[in-house]
Amino acid sequence: MIWVKVLSKQELNSDDFVKMIVANNKKLCLVKNSGQFHVIDNTCPHAGGILSGGWCKHGNIVCPIHRYEYSLTTGRGAEGQGDYINIYPTELKEDGLYVGFKQGWLKRLFS
Repeated sequence: MIWVKVLSKQELNSDDFVKMIVANNKKLCLVKNSGQFHVIDNTCPHAGGILSGGWCKHGNIVCPIHRYEYSLTTGRGAEGQGDYINIYPTELKEDGLYVGFKQGWLKRLFS
């Protein structure tokens, strides 16, 4: 696993938020919800909506286009949707928040 820093220590204590980040040239959605950090795909698989333009509701990210919902912890779409988003592991370290990428993914990206 390759760990990439996405938030500094100073940013960890901010209020809950949903925003886009770029880590290793990949656009992702970073969410702080109820004090927990989540990194997920930034594109809704239903219609291509930008999830970082959405909001959180009951532990789900809500797409701003058609209001499709995805679990922040499992990536599964709400019942009846039949789709999912990728979620990425996060790790809090002394100097900030990191997101993890499988080494094979980075190798494909830069080859």
